[in-house]
Amino acid sequence: MSEVHNQVMWNRLISIVEEQALTLVRTAFSTSVREAGDLSAGVFDRDGRMVAQAVTGTPGHVNTMAAAVPHFINDIGPERIHPGDVYVTNDPWKGTGHLHDITVATPVFRGEELIGFFASTAHVVDVGGSGYGPDAREVYEEGLRIPILKWVERGELNQDLVTIVRQNVREADQVVGDIHGLAASNETGRRRLLAMLEEFDLSGLDYLSVFVFERTERATLDALTNVPNGVYRNDMQVDGYDATLTLAVTITVTDEGMHADFTGTSPTSAFGVNVPLTYAQAYFTYGMLVALAPELPNNFASLAPFTVSAPPGVILNAEHPDPVAVRHVIGHFVTDLCLGAIAQARPDRIPAEGAGALWNFQASARSASADDPKPPVELLMFNSGGTGARPRLDGLTATAFPSGVRTMSAEATEQVGPIIIWRKEIRPDSGGLGRQRGGLGQVIEVGPTDGYLFEFSAMFDRVENPARGRAGGEDGAAGAVYLDDGTPFASKGKQTVAADRRLIMELPGGGGFGDPAERDPDADANDRTQGYIT
Repeated sequence: MSEVHNQVMWNRLISIVEEQALTLVRTAFSTSVREAGDLSAGVFDRDGRMVAQAVTGTPGHVNTMAAAVPHFINDIGPERIHPGDVYVTNDPWKGTGHLHDITVATPVFRGEELIGFFASTAHVVDVGGSGYGPDAREVYEEGLRIPILKWVERGELNQDLVTIVRQNVREADQVVGDIHGLAASNETGRRRLLAMLEEFDLSGLDYLSVFVFERTERATLDALTNVPNGVYRNDMQVDGYDATLTLAVTITVTDEGMHADFTGTSPTSAFGVNVPLTYAQAYFTYGMLVALAPELPNNFASLAPFTVSAPPGVILNAEHPDPVAVRHVIGHFVTDLCLGAIAQARPDRIPAEGAGALWNFQASARSASADDPKPPVELLMFNSGGTGARPRLDGLTATAFPSGVRTMSAEATEQVGPIIIWRKEIRPDSGGLGRQRGGLGQVIEVGPTDGYLFEFSAMFDRVENPARGRAGGEDGAAGAVYLDDGTPFASKGKQTVAADRRLIMELPGGGGFGDPAERDPDADANDRTQGYIT
């Protein structure tokens, strides 16, 4: 077949996984999926190698899902993979790093021959246990752990597994509905793929996957030549749960790829901020690709040149049964950590540090009075601070980097449960000054309503350790969290927001880039006009 013909088929494959992801968004029960896009979707060859992924999705889902499908193949066993099957797991070490993400894989057969898989991942609102927060001391406390099992076998739903899930989560309809949505999205992909193969007279994915992998590998290695072979190091400090942590990386660049070693990183925590190594690898790989080869597709061949290692017992290499519920809080810093290392070689490409971790709002709404019992409600909202300034552009305001998730709208959040979002506005003076200004954080004020209080799980960072500027730029503003009466609120752990109180979150800003004295006077004047700086 011609090069043009192959490219057309590749583009069709990408459109299929985009439709797969859109099906998940349309069928999802949780706002984290349908509003924020906290998901991933992709197609894999018969050996479990990712051929294409949907643009919709987050690195923490996409890149860990790419590593998850071989686990499905191994654990189910090739002899037990049948047409009509659907498999499921939320195992942190075989999936995306914590229990709140469900991954579903569906085999694709053409006739009696296995030709590939579709897989998808989504964050669900609850998995039981202690809830979505960092307070558990073991993964056993954090919720229901589903090993790789058959959700559907030969077209028959596993009612026993459905019952186990329903009986162990607080929002049974939402969670089971989201798993069905994941399976439905894979089924959409399966049907579209078979129709495509029929149209192009292909027996399977083998021919197309070879075409995709060969070209992607060559382009990825070509892009990495922009960083000279050598060893690059960086470290950074982040808040942790109850004490400042050090994250350290040594990146070795060779003709074959990049290897990140996290020796020197602080030990694992007693609380659920630990990060499985697969999640750290996902954000290392993403950071390198977005800095050096942002135009390349994400598949097995583009991910393969990036490898990681870490000593046992460090916080970026959590092992069972370490608690990992909010692994994103530390894991999201891996991108800035690794970018900071290669900034020594490519200062023209690497931004200053940003807010990094999402400031997720996770609350269990409960009756404020025993005399007026009300049904419990689980609430979740994603929020972002500012990104670091770039060498030639200001940082982005209230933008999730590196996760890329959107926030839920105030209106959608208020429809889910007893919550009022009183204020959601840009936070002045939060971006670090520089030739390019850091992105601004935001101020969010929320409170319970209708006779409820919030049992609130805080999972915030950069309260003690703000984002650092680069090349002479100033640090971004640190975050802050407190009640509307001025009562301090811990940045991590379960606390209560009373029925008559509001929680105020001041999200951190990104660091600046370059000497502030070199800033364009027109840009400075515009910042003052817009109220970005005072």
